[in-house]
Amino acid sequence: MTKTSFDLVVVGGGPGGYVAAIRAAQLGMSVALVERAELGGICLNWGCIPTKALLHSATVLRACREAAHYGVTGAGEARPDLAAMVARSRKVAGRLGQGVAHLMKKNGVTVFAASARLAGSGKLALDNGATLSAKHIILATGARARELPALLVGERIWAYRQALVADAIPASLLVVGAGAIGAEFASFYRAVGAEVTLIDMTPEILPQEDAEISQLARKAFEKQGIRVLTRCAVTASSTTADGVKVTLEHDGKKIEQTFDRVIVAAGIVGNVENLGLEKTRVKVEKTHIVTDGLCRTGEPGVYAIGDVAGAPWLAHKASHEAVLCVEAIAGLPVHAIDPLRIPACTYSYPQVASIGMTEARAREHATRHGGDIRVGKFTFAGNGKAIAMGEDQGLVKTVFDAKSGELLGAHIIHPEASELITGYGVAASLEATEEDLMHTVFAHPTLSETLHESVLAAFGRALHA
Repeated sequence: MTKTSFDLVVVGGGPGGYVAAIRAAQLGMSVALVERAELGGICLNWGCIPTKALLHSATVLRACREAAHYGVTGAGEARPDLAAMVARSRKVAGRLGQGVAHLMKKNGVTVFAASARLAGSGKLALDNGATLSAKHIILATGARARELPALLVGERIWAYRQALVADAIPASLLVVGAGAIGAEFASFYRAVGAEVTLIDMTPEILPQEDAEISQLARKAFEKQGIRVLTRCAVTASSTTADGVKVTLEHDGKKIEQTFDRVIVAAGIVGNVENLGLEKTRVKVEKTHIVTDGLCRTGEPGVYAIGDVAGAPWLAHKASHEAVLCVEAIAGLPVHAIDPLRIPACTYSYPQVASIGMTEARAREHATRHGGDIRVGKFTFAGNGKAIAMGEDQGLVKTVFDAKSGELLGAHIIHPEASELITGYGVAASLEATEEDLMHTVFAHPTLSETLHESVLAAFGRALHA
């Protein structure tokens, strides 16, 4: 007979949900996890992981095409095999999904393949007819792509799922939304040969990033042949035999153009429907569940983590919240996440990574408090490892409080930016000052030396600028 009473039930098996289940089991709780689709959630199956697999295929393709530059002959005629790329991407996702299933079994977590809704008094009703009871319930139901009335998803208009399993390379592609998801798909499809137009309603692409970094990313995209239109929106569309006819409004002017395919990457909305929230004290604002710093909702014993609990919509934020939430339930000493210490990464070409405040935000913050900032910059053109790799384009930018030396923000644009940003993440978590970073010994030759030089530059001490 299947057990139905637990210390904790987690609803949703993504990077927030399954991590919460593992940590709770480690702490000796009896745990159940309810997942209506694949273990690993959107991130593992239809987001973070498969997109990175495709983007790595694009990186290999790019390296083959440029092989002669590195003294390698015979690889310059490389061509994309989209079907093989997609198959590899799905295989990678499948392997990790099996890994999550193994972790559930290893940690004694009971998994229910079902949907669940709150049924009052610590109970959950599953759509398979079962009822679970628990002292604590964590909602980790994630989010989904935002739909645009002017672009309804269909055969030629894709959301991220369709874009991940395309059966042919579009001759022309419109990507609507130039945040991380849109930028990544634009990079991939341009690399495999599509004519790509990337648009956004904001003044710059990657609008959450530092303005200088966003501008450098735009220049890099345009150099690759991606057409970038900012302050641009879709006002109408119609599907024809030849593609999707789209009306764009750009700087007050209307542009009509037909594209082979369109990808909609205009944000996400939280999965808050059909959870039984209506008869609880759980508050929902703008499709996201309202929580406090320890992931508690307004309903006693009910918690929310990850994308369903709001920005930043990042898998690592969800996983960190999962551990924090469970440890708080267990009575361990914890503290709320500081959003300024959560790194963000965009895996386009080049990559963009950041943590903390942008220069503009830091300057505003300092002005309000009667202070000032110091900004350091170092380009990869002055880094030996980057030059040896043939990847000497890019910038590291650090922002410090001028008086205290506190690291307020760090921003990187480079093909390896996502691997470098953690250095600043560790520094921020340890509350390292500029002196600590300046006195740190960085190995040579490494790309990480650019992090050191940027810190030195903020205080007029750069050695290789």
